[in-house]
Amino acid sequence: MQTTLSAESRQLPRAEEAEKILRSCVHCGFCNATCPTYQLLGDELDGPRGRIYLIKQVLEGNQVTRKTQEHLDRCLSCRNCETTCPSGVDYHNLLDIGRAVVDAAVPRPMGQRLLREGLRSVAPNARLFKRLISSGQVFRALLPGSLQAKLPRNAAAPGSRPVTRHARQVLMLEGCVQPGLSPNTNAAAARVLDRLEISVTAALEAGCCGAVDYHLDAQNVGLDRARHNIDAWWPAIELGAEAIVQTASGCGAFIKDYAHLLRADPAYADKAKRVSALAKDLVEVLKGEPLETLGVHGDRRLAFHCPCTLQHAQKLGGAVESVLILLGFSLTAVPDAHLCCGSAGTYSLTQPELARQLRDNKLNALESGHPEIIATANIGCQSHLDGAGRTPVRHWIELIDDAVGLARRRRADCV
Repeated sequence: MQTTLSAESRQLPRAEEAEKILRSCVHCGFCNATCPTYQLLGDELDGPRGRIYLIKQVLEGNQVTRKTQEHLDRCLSCRNCETTCPSGVDYHNLLDIGRAVVDAAVPRPMGQRLLREGLRSVAPNARLFKRLISSGQVFRALLPGSLQAKLPRNAAAPGSRPVTRHARQVLMLEGCVQPGLSPNTNAAAARVLDRLEISVTAALEAGCCGAVDYHLDAQNVGLDRARHNIDAWWPAIELGAEAIVQTASGCGAFIKDYAHLLRADPAYADKAKRVSALAKDLVEVLKGEPLETLGVHGDRRLAFHCPCTLQHAQKLGGAVESVLILLGFSLTAVPDAHLCCGSAGTYSLTQPELARQLRDNKLNALESGHPEIIATANIGCQSHLDGAGRTPVRHWIELIDDAVGLARRRRADCV
């Protein structure tokens, strides 16, 4: 695509990157065929090709309007278009660049500013978020239905974690909202890894991965959180930690992008590159291990929702499904499995109407095979889908952990 950036845009820190991405787009429109918002709204400007054109106009010096901001806001950043694109357009980075320019030029209405600032204040603070969830559960009956739907249904208690005892050790990102919404997920992961003779080393100083701030008009704050995490992990990395494991694919996708986002930072570029190389979704660790030693045979019928951040951002579509099938679980077919569920981080709160439509469409697809339970790999998707009050939704590692515990009890009963 022929592009001529304005003199002002050429001064942007990522001007060269933006121009290169714009020029790689041939405007073929294949991306619209798999774009969730384009399929719902049928508006060219609510598809990747249209949004690319809007960003091009902005960077070429044309007027920036509230409508431009609305069309960019409606993007889920699901990156389905990147999977579809025959030209390899790096859409999500262009979107980040364009959003930063547009948001600097167009003030948001007060309600939106308060919502975004509130989310940025609460979500990355794991302790505060967990306290709010606990308070919400106590007063659940008094809350309006929209808030009740955001609270977890029957979240399993975390249970005990194994002590660090194996030569092989990994770090684990605890996350910010997951400890409050699904407290058993990381504990289950630690128990399963322990059975595979891998210990989880605590790095309590690490916090939110930075994605919440970065995608809510505060990119510099998000990058500062990335730097903080790198500093928190670095001592363990120097001592030989073999991976930084994430059980939330959204966090994993962002951490794997640290190297790109901090490549121009002389103090952190090399460290960020090392951290991104060590970042592994939990399934990347498990799929290389002798899973038969777990001694389980899953006997549950389930549907797996593969989050966009796992299949499109991390290119790990099918990986979890393979592990679950290997362990004996029965997986139902899921039509249009490539489409987003509508969670997309905080999207379900900033764009609730579109998010609900996408959620209901996704649940219809997931439930079409009549599963007993739905499994997923990202806390945002898990909370969003489970909030509909339909088929229960859990993280896939919890189902494996349950199966391990059941197998051990059965063996004990036979002795």
